[in-house]
Amino acid sequence: MPVTEFDNQPARPSSLDPAIAAKLKRSSGGLIAAIVREDASGDVLMLAWMDDEALHRTLTTGRATYWSRSRNEYWVKGATSGHFQHVRSVALDCDGDALLVTVDQVGAACHTGEHTCFHTALPLAESTALPPAGNAEGAEEAEQAEKASTASTVEHEEPRESA
Repeated sequence: MPVTEFDNQPARPSSLDPAIAAKLKRSSGGLIAAIVREDASGDVLMLAWMDDEALHRTLTTGRATYWSRSRNEYWVKGATSGHFQHVRSVALDCDGDALLVTVDQVGAACHTGEHTCFHTALPLAESTALPPAGNAEGAEEAEQAEKASTASTVEHEEPRESA
């Protein structure tokens, strides 16, 4: 199921408000990506999939409900693990093809027991890495380099005649 192909039709019957349903840009399987973040920390916890009915259930119950592509069924996060997601808000992105679900997370979000599913950092090439946030020295060096570049450009510009 390529995520880039959209037919914009729900795959299953749903009680979702038609005004909301009309705003969704679904995959060819009738799904929309749901990015889940924790309200308290701002951490991105997981990526899951919703269809219209999963979104309807989430909006009306306040419990995060997803569509399992592997089991081909709905699942309420925490129903078996006890690691519930109590929904604080749901936002649709500007293209209508992704949801941001903000939750109060109870326990681990990841099935591995980790707080977030995004716990495996991949290495960046040293030349592409930015200085760590809050690194005053790195930020100061970048600012000085920018000023030097700007000053050099200004010094070499030809004077302009006024009209």
